[in-house]
Amino acid sequence: MPDIVHLLPDAVANQIAAGEVVQRPASAVKELLENAIDAKASKIHLIVKNAGKSLLQVIDNGIGMTETDARLALERHATSKIEKVEDLFSLNTMGFRGEALPSIAAVSQFELKTKTPNSELGSQIIVEGSKLKSQEACQCQEGSNIYVKNLFFNIPARRNFLKSNTVELKHIVEEFLRIALIHPEVAMRMTNESNEVYNLPKAVFRQRIIHVFGKKYDERLVPVNEETDIVKVSGFVGKPEYARKTRGEQFLFVNNRFIKSAYLNHAIAMAFEELISKDHYPSYFLQMEIDPEKIDINIHPTKTEIKFEEERAIYAIIRTAVREALGKYNIAPSLDFDQDNNLNVPILKKGEAIKIPTIQVDPEFNPFEKERQSNGSRDITHKKDNLIKDWDKLFQTPDIYQQAELQSDDETSSNDFSEVYQCMQLHNKYIISPIKSGFILVDQHAAHQRVLIDQFQTNGQFATQQLLMPEELELSVEDCMILEEVMEEIKVIGFDIRPFGKGHYIIDGKPTVLKDKSSKKVIEELLEDFKNQSLNLKNRQTIDLHQSLARSMSIRSGQRLSPKEMKHLIDELFACEMPYALPNGRTIVVTYSLDDLNKQFKKR
Repeated sequence: MPDIVHLLPDAVANQIAAGEVVQRPASAVKELLENAIDAKASKIHLIVKNAGKSLLQVIDNGIGMTETDARLALERHATSKIEKVEDLFSLNTMGFRGEALPSIAAVSQFELKTKTPNSELGSQIIVEGSKLKSQEACQCQEGSNIYVKNLFFNIPARRNFLKSNTVELKHIVEEFLRIALIHPEVAMRMTNESNEVYNLPKAVFRQRIIHVFGKKYDERLVPVNEETDIVKVSGFVGKPEYARKTRGEQFLFVNNRFIKSAYLNHAIAMAFEELISKDHYPSYFLQMEIDPEKIDINIHPTKTEIKFEEERAIYAIIRTAVREALGKYNIAPSLDFDQDNNLNVPILKKGEAIKIPTIQVDPEFNPFEKERQSNGSRDITHKKDNLIKDWDKLFQTPDIYQQAELQSDDETSSNDFSEVYQCMQLHNKYIISPIKSGFILVDQHAAHQRVLIDQFQTNGQFATQQLLMPEELELSVEDCMILEEVMEEIKVIGFDIRPFGKGHYIIDGKPTVLKDKSSKKVIEELLEDFKNQSLNLKNRQTIDLHQSLARSMSIRSGQRLSPKEMKHLIDELFACEMPYALPNGRTIVVTYSLDDLNKQFKKR
């Protein structure tokens, strides 16, 4: 029987290794940017074309490589950071010229130009699918200039599985931001299709966050600082009132490396317990410094997951540090049970004397004195009026039931009043309306969504109300990308919006259906909804946009409605083709019969 076990060709082995490291264009961006950071670059420029499928270019002014190092860096198992096994457990670098370059070169048309500071000439190396095409001296700037062209050109199946340009570019932006945030000392620039996306100057951590996410974040950040023998925690968390429905602005770094940790994320979430609603997530930008020997960063190929030696202790430290920061800045409620309130004596001003407490006594008061007959009728009448007032207060309609008030104007007839009076609002969230067989309970938020969705589908658009004072909208790069994708649909629906500089838009008009609601807030909620549902904008259906707009524009739970508004909403709801549920299956109306109620009051 012939031998069947054989060594794989280098080209095949490199493609297999590349599959672990380079999963999409963003993976190559991560590796190239980390290499530039480790090369001690103070300026990095990322150039992207066709969402990285046609070109990824990273230019840095780091220390560069010699001709020999440049050639060896493209060989498998060649690195500058490991010499012995023990080095794996004490890494402080990202991966200087390690496995990344040969993996990327195995699945692309790769070109490298590099030069060290003391060299007159640099080196140029061209590789296609792990095959060396040329290596020669060249004129180039100090540092490295890497071109990654036609990624996955030799693996069509992998290329076909890439998502749309919008999705792939979004992942590239995420990787760029993860590295840019934790390295504010490096000036970083990103260009997409010759358009500048980011131009971040050198700064400190707080300034870098503001440069990335906008000036509005300056007032949203709460500093966090805690140093122990186990871990040092520093950075910022967002104030609870700015919590969002998505996890987009959550960044956790360990030894200057971005990580994902559901366990530590839960620790931060617990610090915000009772400060934000359960369906919202806080923003945070936290960095931890830990002894490299007490963590293992090699449990995942992309090194985004880390194993901690003292995980439970780190959980408690982070939770305490965040909670303490919120309390220190009077965001989280705090009580001092050790404080003696008797010592809270106001400080006297200069020349002011202490006032002696006085007691006023009515010497003519006699509780046993009998009422005089002459004033008896007057006193009885007075007591009767007070009793009636007290009785009215006692049986006044509770706040949880908002009933219709009697109206004497000519606009409402007696027949209309009998219909309006039947609607009540429960906890400013549900509307109760009697029917012949019992009563119905309507979710006002879902009901208004249903009405708006039907109106969108029937009318196609709403009239635009021009604003006397246009609203300015400031968005992140990710939000700008989403807004540009849905811009035409938003204009059709009734918004008058135009770009006004990088990351800024001016809202000149809004749909008349919005009434007094902020158009700026509606658009922000709309974009948040798209991110929360991870909708594919390229293949989206109009109904998805209608549902998102309706959710953003509809009456909220907790909003108080007048009797007329309740009746109008109920009438509009039951004029819809499907009033009982939303397109996503959420229930709008629940019916309770008299038989069900009677059973609750039967003798047991």
